[in-house]
Amino acid sequence: MAGFSGALKLTDLDDFITPSQECIKPVKVEKQGNTSKAQSTLKIEADGSYTVLSEQGRRTKLEKAKITLNDCLACSGCITSAESVLIGQQSQEELYKALANNKDSPVAEQKTVVVSVSPQARASIAAKFHLGATETAGKLVTFFKDLGVHYVFDTTFARDFSLIESAHEFVKRYRNMSTAGDQIPMLASACPGWVCYAEKTHGNFILPYISTTKSPQQIIGSLVKDYLAASLGKRPDQLYHVTVMPCFDKKLEASRSDFYSDLYQTRDVDCVITSIEVEKMLEEKMVDLPSLEPQPLDHMVHSCHDNTLYSHSGGGSGGYLEYILKFAASELFGVTVEDITYKTLRNQDWREFSLEADGKTLLTFAAAYGFRNIQNLVQKMKRGKCSYHFVEVMACPSGCLNGGGQIRPEGEELPKELITRVEAIYNTVRPRKPEENPLVEQLYNDWLGGKQSSKAQQLLHTQYHEVEKFFSALKIKW
Repeated sequence: MAGFSGALKLTDLDDFITPSQECIKPVKVEKQGNTSKAQSTLKIEADGSYTVLSEQGRRTKLEKAKITLNDCLACSGCITSAESVLIGQQSQEELYKALANNKDSPVAEQKTVVVSVSPQARASIAAKFHLGATETAGKLVTFFKDLGVHYVFDTTFARDFSLIESAHEFVKRYRNMSTAGDQIPMLASACPGWVCYAEKTHGNFILPYISTTKSPQQIIGSLVKDYLAASLGKRPDQLYHVTVMPCFDKKLEASRSDFYSDLYQTRDVDCVITSIEVEKMLEEKMVDLPSLEPQPLDHMVHSCHDNTLYSHSGGGSGGYLEYILKFAASELFGVTVEDITYKTLRNQDWREFSLEADGKTLLTFAAAYGFRNIQNLVQKMKRGKCSYHFVEVMACPSGCLNGGGQIRPEGEELPKELITRVEAIYNTVRPRKPEENPLVEQLYNDWLGGKQSSKAQQLLHTQYHEVEKFFSALKIKW
């Protein structure tokens, strides 16, 4: 996995969903001018390539068919967590190209390069080099800026918006529950692996239940390409935006057509690299991260001078369950929730919490991580036996800290031991409620024109699309 470059490679997974169907990606076959009914032989070479041997003895090497990110999203023949997907524009090599193009271009034509680092990826890198979260953040700033990057942000700021929007959306859905169907349970939308699976596998049955709030990655994309670009006096396509994420599916999310501007011919997030790829970059550039002098993270609002690193309470997947529960309890019932004690169900990745008052259950929230638990959740919903009001859904067992793009354990360290270390580093960062960040309220007013504005709906929310299924006679059902 450490050799990842342009292709997404998978390690062994024990969270398998179903055997894939044959990929329906059409491959263009060039026909020769003088075609005949003469038969040819297909030969597999030692390097794995394919060669066609004609009856006349002519050898023709077949070109490898490439599947782009958009092809993958448009196809129902596979599930992203169980397939190898060739990726053309999502790797550290693309970042290198963008930086090289800047050096070779006149100043007026150079792009402003922005890197946004997720807290989960930062914790993984910190664990790799036995550093703290804050010093890792500062050293990554130095590393990227030495490469030629102009701004380095922490995506926690974007998660402030994502949590607030999700909480308000839940309260609105709950209040409309009796008059509008397909509102409750509201299912978290921050995990692109889960969203892609829902679109391909359960379609219009499940999609109305998924929160329309964008993930932190795509909200930071809106902030960079809309707010930051305007504050710098630039067009969105004059910025090149890279995110550092714990998950390969974030590459798929960034490639969605919903996050592409036809007007400016640019994506909100141009390139996604994972923790593993940052590790590879450090090796390629022969940089010893611990020896770098740290620099402060940049701020989206230039008037901010607070260099403290912040996080959110509620776990390593963003804290959606905890924040929405506390907000909803106060907003809907006037109840203040201080501590949350979860009840573990089938396994540690399926937990629930019920808010009770005067002998009545007011709200029941759950967290379901990993596809086995997700499938059980969906089956409950289809049978009409789901009593939850909100579910924090994540495709990876143990959540985002255990994302597929995180750095692997070395030596005799076990994966569970590494996850424990990553989680401990993640939890050292001081938690802060989104509404305690004064810049959030400032941007709601100055950038979006208020929390309920049409611009807020446009830039902080998205939509989902059922993917048409193509059934094969060879499809196996388990």
